[in-house]
Amino acid sequence: MSAYVLVEVEVTDPATYEDYKQLTPASLVPYDGKFVVRGGAYETLEGDWKPQRIVLLQFPSVERAKAWWNSPEYARAKAIRQRAANTKMLVLEGFEG
Repeated sequence: MSAYVLVEVEVTDPATYEDYKQLTPASLVPYDGKFVVRGGAYETLEGDWKPQRIVLLQFPSVERAKAWWNSPEYARAKAIRQRAANTKMLVLEGFEG
């Protein structure tokens, strides 16, 4: 079943975050991950949610998403992101009904 990683990002160091953005795509490939949303415009429809940046990744399963997040391929990019941004991240099981 598909899984999604939903990320809310507050970039605190834009120059360093650019390095993260360059490294991340290649780290997704071995885990069959892909970007569904990568920044871009948004509009809040309900509530008081004003994220600076939203990213949505898709994986074939929760296990593959978690394997990517814990992977050596993503480790360098993750360390850069953790220095350059405040992040909230969820892994979500998709619905196939």
